[in-house]
Amino acid sequence: MTWSLDSVVERHKEAPYTFYVPSEYVLNKIVVGELVKLSFLSDEEDAEYCGERMWVEIIHRSGDELIGTLRNEPVSIKDLVFGQEIHFRIEHICDTMHHDPSAVNWDYYFEKKVVVTNDVLERNEFNFMVRDFPNEGSESDTGWSFFTGYEEEENDPDDIDNYQFISIGKVLNIDDSILSFIDREPQCAFERNLETKEFCEVFDYEWEE
Repeated sequence: MTWSLDSVVERHKEAPYTFYVPSEYVLNKIVVGELVKLSFLSDEEDAEYCGERMWVEIIHRSGDELIGTLRNEPVSIKDLVFGQEIHFRIEHICDTMHHDPSAVNWDYYFEKKVVVTNDVLERNEFNFMVRDFPNEGSESDTGWSFFTGYEEEENDPDDIDNYQFISIGKVLNIDDSILSFIDREPQCAFERNLETKEFCEVFDYEWEE
């Protein structure tokens, strides 16, 4: 067999704020006759795509064990055909036709943006964060900026190539302890205590006029 099913549960553990999985509420509502989406991974080295997400119609469910028929025509996976019977588990479902009440949280994680230095992404850590007033006219900008504190001194702070504008979910994947104060109104600043690993508010931060 040249394919396998991806465990979205494991993917979600790796990136809990940017890799969506249906909530338990939604998964419990799934019944025979409904469509669910699975992620099929290609095991072939020369495959055109590393995987394909496709809909499967459920024909049997027993707890977390399900059987369905493939309702899409695969693009590159050779051993899959439309109508093929697929045996899978609840952990393989990456999407459903149901409205998910948790979707509002995912909208926030994906759509709200923050500024990070390239060093934050390279080190996968941040130790200093400031919230200024968001750019006027931007619904996505939160005003938050994140730094490691190890950025090279020769890096020009005004050079936009030293920064990236990313979803807030990506920084939450790094450290979600900031959720307790992420909604603080601007202007505010927080610095990590490297001994306790906790963030403390900085009250004497010098804001630019």
